[in-house]
Amino acid sequence: MRLHEYQSKQLFSKYGIPIPRGRVVSSADEARQVADELGGRVVVKAQVLVGGRGKAGGIRLAKTPEEVENHARQILDMSIKGLAVHKLLVDEGINIAKEIYLGVTNDRAVRLPVVLASSEGGMDIEEVARRTPEKIIRTYVDPLLGLREYQIRDIAVAIDLPKDYWRVFMGIARGLWSLYVECDATLAEINPLVITKEEQVVALDGKVIIDDNALFRHVDLAEMRDLSAENPAEVEARKYGLSYVKLAGKIGCLVNGAGLAMATLDLIKLCGGEPANFLDIGGGACAEKVTAALRIILSDPDVAAILINIFGGITRCDEVARGIVGALSEVKAKPPMVIRLVGTNAEEGRQLLADAHLVTAETLEEAAEKAVELAAGGC
Repeated sequence: MRLHEYQSKQLFSKYGIPIPRGRVVSSADEARQVADELGGRVVVKAQVLVGGRGKAGGIRLAKTPEEVENHARQILDMSIKGLAVHKLLVDEGINIAKEIYLGVTNDRAVRLPVVLASSEGGMDIEEVARRTPEKIIRTYVDPLLGLREYQIRDIAVAIDLPKDYWRVFMGIARGLWSLYVECDATLAEINPLVITKEEQVVALDGKVIIDDNALFRHVDLAEMRDLSAENPAEVEARKYGLSYVKLAGKIGCLVNGAGLAMATLDLIKLCGGEPANFLDIGGGACAEKVTAALRIILSDPDVAAILINIFGGITRCDEVARGIVGALSEVKAKPPMVIRLVGTNAEEGRQLLADAHLVTAETLEEAAEKAVELAAGGC
């Protein structure tokens, strides 16, 4: 679950990380009121869950309340990478002397948390890593010991941070680490962390991503979720405990088990097709769950064919077949589909499908080839 910048900053403040004065608003009039309260220069920032806001015109500097109101009205009328802007963050203007990058994330290859830091803050960290990888400092952290003081000092030295700022930097790094651990984050990032001309250290922008699997432990964080910024199908899938990710292809996939789903997607690509989604209904899926999953796939206008691949262990194949037949009775558009059922009650499931005049396959390879053919307009 991704948090907006203003939500990330609220967490930063809770963990002792200094942030600019500011407030989130939803109208141009409110933006002007905040500007009046702050006085002087302010920055008006679109709150959308995508990168590249600045390049799209979603971040603007204003020197007067009138200018703030004008910018706010224009940004609220914008759409950035397909997402409408509903909220703005109005922050006080900061006189920047130096920009730093500081973040904590997971390194899946090493299987450890890693603190990333760079003297090249304010830029896309992926671009910095591509152009000048030596400027990205990586410090791996033993989760049982936590981030140690000597590691933070080593980071400060590596990014050429003046010694006068080490004490405050140490507090910020510890706060960011605590946020990452206690909030079950997969990313906690400050970019940029700035040193101002007044010799203050401030988190000017931030990004926090929370592990969805841990949200049951964080009711307060779960309430921050902005559903308007998410794919409606993915929101619907979560209601039924389904794992769904929209992809760019034309073959809808419904599979039980994440590993089997990945293998199914790979085989579709091997046969010359492109999957339209990843959808794992999990083990023990009932007919209602299967119906919901199929309804989500059928709601995607890009889907030209559907491949259903079920290995019945805990999941009963006849229950899956009932869910498929039930879903098809609810929708008008019925793209061609291929169904492979193997395992518990497979014979009963195949009979239900045969009675509904649906295409079946014995092997996954056969199913993938038929699905690719159907998606391409074959028989």
